[in-house]
Amino acid sequence: MQQEEYMDQKSLKVACSSCNLRELCLPVGLSNEELGRLDSLIAGRRRIKRGETLYKSGDSFTAIYAIRTGFFKTEVNTPDGREQVTGFQMMGEIVGLDGIVQDHHSCNAIALEDSEVCIMPFDRIEELSREFGTLQRHIHKIMSREIVRDQGVMLILGNMRADERLAAFLMNLVQRLHARGFSQSEVILRMTRKEIGNYLGMQLETVSRTFSKFVDDGIIEVNQRHIVIKDTDALKGLLSVPTSFSCSDQPQ
Repeated sequence: MQQEEYMDQKSLKVACSSCNLRELCLPVGLSNEELGRLDSLIAGRRRIKRGETLYKSGDSFTAIYAIRTGFFKTEVNTPDGREQVTGFQMMGEIVGLDGIVQDHHSCNAIALEDSEVCIMPFDRIEELSREFGTLQRHIHKIMSREIVRDQGVMLILGNMRADERLAAFLMNLVQRLHARGFSQSEVILRMTRKEIGNYLGMQLETVSRTFSKFVDDGIIEVNQRHIVIKDTDALKGLLSVPTSFSCSDQPQ
């Protein structure tokens, strides 16, 4: 990676113990001494401009990344050359776990807006996990949540109507943002409608038509990418069955 991609290590050293995202991306119950050890885990920060990749499919796996600011999407390339969106990640969440299995990344992570991540070398994580049972359990919870999230997406793609898919997506997004201190009824979409459709297995026209139906039914207001949820109960009511995708994708 090029030198300019990294910020000055001395002046911009991350301290986990004082980071305002600590409760989102670190396990609770660590002692001051353990938090001090975790501070040494962070190798630095990296800024990624909108549209640039944090890592690409096939890149060697050396670290996982805690999103400090910004928004990402992950995508894979299908055998026929198409791009399939596999998830959207926001501040306080971890990306890069896809590289653990084969020691190289299996997807692309692309910034949807100017973003910044904390770099956590995985060999150091493994080393500290052996010392701190709390950290080890935390890493296991993160991996488990990825499995649950994938199961939830499969349920959406296999059993839900278009309006249910979009309702579940919006509810999930608002819940995650609300856990980070944002409004429980407003959201600015960082992703395009085409990307939403790609993720949910819907055509762009279907996504736009479903958004319009929600507006006509008085459930939401839409001003370009600014969404206001006017009737949360009605949005929840569209879901015929509870889904892990819509309720369990919470900060660790």
